[in-house]
Amino acid sequence: MPKKKKQPTKKAKRVKKWHLYVLLCKDGTLYCGITNDLERRISQHNAGKGARYTRGRGPVSLLRSWPQKSKSAALRAEFSFKKLSRSDKEAYLIA
Repeated sequence: MPKKKKQPTKKAKRVKKWHLYVLLCKDGTLYCGITNDLERRISQHNAGKGARYTRGRGPVSLLRSWPQKSKSAALRAEFSFKKLSRSDKEAYLIA
């Protein structure tokens, strides 16, 4: 009796999308960052385990996030956003 060939099993790897996100801190300042798990990252910021900038400025709230095609695209978007003036950032958040 011939042996059956075993079909390779393909595990579907869940690809997380990268996001550029902007937070509003308790003191009214903005924080911009990137992540591939938005919920977890905001929880980290609020728990004091996120970026050093947000540790003394919590709790933070999410103002807006934008999905990005890749990590490198998210890094470029973050760099561009951080170069904007406060008024330009606020205009970008409304658009």
